[in-house]
Amino acid sequence: MANRGEVLVAIMNRRLDFETAVKEHWYRIPVSSQKKWLKDRWPPQWLAFYMTRVFEVEKYSIRYYARVLDYSVKRRWQLLPNEPRDERSKRRYYQLILAPIKQLPRPIVSRRWRRIVFIPTTWQKLIGATEINDLYDDSPLEDLLWTQLKRLNIPAERQEFITIEDRNYSLDFAIYCARGNLDVETDGDLYHANSEKSVEDNRRNNDLEAAGWNVLRFSTLQIREKMEEDCIYKIRKTIDTLGGIEEGGVIPRQIPPDLPSTARQMSLFDEAKDNKE
Repeated sequence: MANRGEVLVAIMNRRLDFETAVKEHWYRIPVSSQKKWLKDRWPPQWLAFYMTRVFEVEKYSIRYYARVLDYSVKRRWQLLPNEPRDERSKRRYYQLILAPIKQLPRPIVSRRWRRIVFIPTTWQKLIGATEINDLYDDSPLEDLLWTQLKRLNIPAERQEFITIEDRNYSLDFAIYCARGNLDVETDGDLYHANSEKSVEDNRRNNDLEAAGWNVLRFSTLQIREKMEEDCIYKIRKTIDTLGGIEEGGVIPRQIPPDLPSTARQMSLFDEAKDNKE
């Protein structure tokens, strides 16, 4: 299995929907959501479920998946006949027919208990992932940078959605620091060659910076050929300027810009684990 988008991570935010998936072997996705978020990565061969806070112990993690056997389009009233007949009941959904639900070998967790929309990904990434950010499959450039951030234990949230003055923005990498936050963008060559996009991104940058975000943008050349001396150095330096990584502890974790590239600074979790051994 090698095609992109073969796995779809979908939100499971109602107990009734999970019971339906387990007992009746189907799940629903609004047709409007497919057109907005999934587009050319449809239909999926597999569904994986991101459990939200209503599931208590399992919340903000992916633990279950199922093969998609077939799908069709139906109205909401056809899928949920016990609900009132109103305008909402006319909404169109994809009904995905599922094989029996299975459990992943290990849960895929969200460190920051984040909200997601949908994540189209691959089987290889699903099986190898340990956290939500391992799943994103939109850009080879993003994957290259994510590999380096993980290696250096620099926590980032990929494809983080934020709202500023009623405008919604998706950040390639959001890094939360003690004295402000950092947005890292992997623009490739489009940002530098497209004048219309530059105007749009200027407004975006201004909105972000006014809301306390610092923005770094890297081109294809910088990411592919100058990762250590350019991208990683500037990310470390900005984190240092912003007072270190904010991880919920008493003291932010520092990531000095001159830290050797082979070194991996321990997080508070790592230090606590090391002290017990």
